[in-house]
Amino acid sequence: MPFSNERRSPAELAEIASEIRRDIVRALVHAGSGHSGGPLGSTDIFAALYFGGIMNHDANEPMKQGRDRFVLSAGHMCPVLYATLANAGYFPRAELLTLRRFGSRLQGHPGLDMRLPGIEASTGSLGQGLSIAVGMAMSDKLVDKNDARVYSLTGDGELQEGSIWEAVMSAAHFKLDNFCMIVDNNDCQIDGRVGDVMNIYPLREKFESFNFHVIEVDGHDLGALVAAFDEAKGAKGKPSCIIAQTYMGRGVSFMEDDHTWHGKPPKPDQAATALGELAE
Repeated sequence: MPFSNERRSPAELAEIASEIRRDIVRALVHAGSGHSGGPLGSTDIFAALYFGGIMNHDANEPMKQGRDRFVLSAGHMCPVLYATLANAGYFPRAELLTLRRFGSRLQGHPGLDMRLPGIEASTGSLGQGLSIAVGMAMSDKLVDKNDARVYSLTGDGELQEGSIWEAVMSAAHFKLDNFCMIVDNNDCQIDGRVGDVMNIYPLREKFESFNFHVIEVDGHDLGALVAAFDEAKGAKGKPSCIIAQTYMGRGVSFMEDDHTWHGKPPKPDQAATALGELAE
């Protein structure tokens, strides 16, 4: 699809999100391995961020000085990042079918091959990516003194990592109002419900106590997501955290809100069913 940074309507974003979800399913079934639930559940966040006129980015000049940057801290969710970048024109969509193949630029965590345009950092050791993103935001604000923004997405289960809170503390201490953290809050991780495995709630109060500007939003309402990102841009003197309430496996009936789909791909017959549902 042709790409530009102009603002799109929620209906246009929904169409893009549907195509990204179909690309995720195609890539995963072709690879025979990878994570399904989180990527499908967070797709609307990516559609709003990359196609909703939020980020300053350019597929034709991915290393452009002063660009906004995105770091996927929950690196295992990379199928959604790859599908988003391909739909934005960073590389051919056909390359998505090389996911996890030997020699491919699309490995099981982003940045294992830094030749892939649009990838800003190698991530996947949970908690690590957020610290990298905070460092980027510090450099932009305190050293380069530019207007670039840095976005980073974590899973809610990832918040169980102690390094997350060190990064959060640093972002608040240095008043990084150019930094926006996004929590994919689906309350699912590989072993079950996040609240049962290691309770992280309440989230709003935690981030507010670290002096973040906190925005809670329906992570599948594209209009609300764009508005949340706009609000984060307007927050001054403190970093922002968007807590996006999502459902794992969104759009595929047999995956939705089921933690057992955290880390497995669909089989061919399941993929056919999923693609049929996503096409409706």
